[in-house]
Amino acid sequence: MKLSCLPVSFFQQIIDGEMTVAEWAQMGAEVGLDGIDLSVLFLKSLEPAYLDKMRQEIESAGMGVAMVTSYPDFTHPDPAERQRQIELERTYIEAVGRLGSEMIRVTSGQAHPGLNEKEGIRWALEGLKACEEAGQKAGVRLVLENHGKPGCWEYSDFDQPTHIFLALAEGIKDTTIGINFDTANPIAYGDDPLPILETVIDQVVSIHAADTDTRGALNHVLLGTGLVPFRELFSYLKQANFDDWICMEENSQLGQQGVQDAADFIRKIWQEAEPTG
Repeated sequence: MKLSCLPVSFFQQIIDGEMTVAEWAQMGAEVGLDGIDLSVLFLKSLEPAYLDKMRQEIESAGMGVAMVTSYPDFTHPDPAERQRQIELERTYIEAVGRLGSEMIRVTSGQAHPGLNEKEGIRWALEGLKACEEAGQKAGVRLVLENHGKPGCWEYSDFDQPTHIFLALAEGIKDTTIGINFDTANPIAYGDDPLPILETVIDQVVSIHAADTDTRGALNHVLLGTGLVPFRELFSYLKQANFDDWICMEENSQLGQQGVQDAADFIRKIWQEAEPTG
């Protein structure tokens, strides 16, 4: 297992320039991570020189980028906007490749009011598949997440309902697009994560380790202090021979200590978890 972290606790500081990506990379090294995660919201420019400098700073800290999260809205009701979202995502994919990231997290799009479910699934799949070739060219794996609602969106993710996420997972089986399975979002929707993970395990490329203390709402807490059954999930992952990136979504608002405590918890539970069956 390799461990990285998306620094949600520091999102606003990084976006506002109060904390640099280089400083985040240094913190990741101090915590003992195997890599770090970023968001496209951190990128002030997509110019090659800017991206090359950022990559150099990250690598100088002894880190690499495991995943960059992006937020494409492939379900927008305006076809011109859907095409713009595809073109923007392709641009991000190229930038993420230049940063040396292994993966880019993609979303289906927002649950726009009045969106027809069948049409939304079709549009989301069209958008995802339209970006696949860009990922192959850039050497970046696209990973779809069972997602909730990012702060930069007006509405929740179209695939937040489990049955829609599973329909999209089925629709990308014939592609190179994998799945970034979030541990907290099913509980935030009111479902249990293990049965969903079992359904899509053959497509899972990475795990977003997140926690919530509220069933039916995403209320981030320090990993291990909420409702997510990490030991049960990790036991199943070991049984399924998963041994890749676990990317923590760290939003405890406890600073570097929160990242350290989350990392210590994930490593401990992973080590202790026994394969099921």
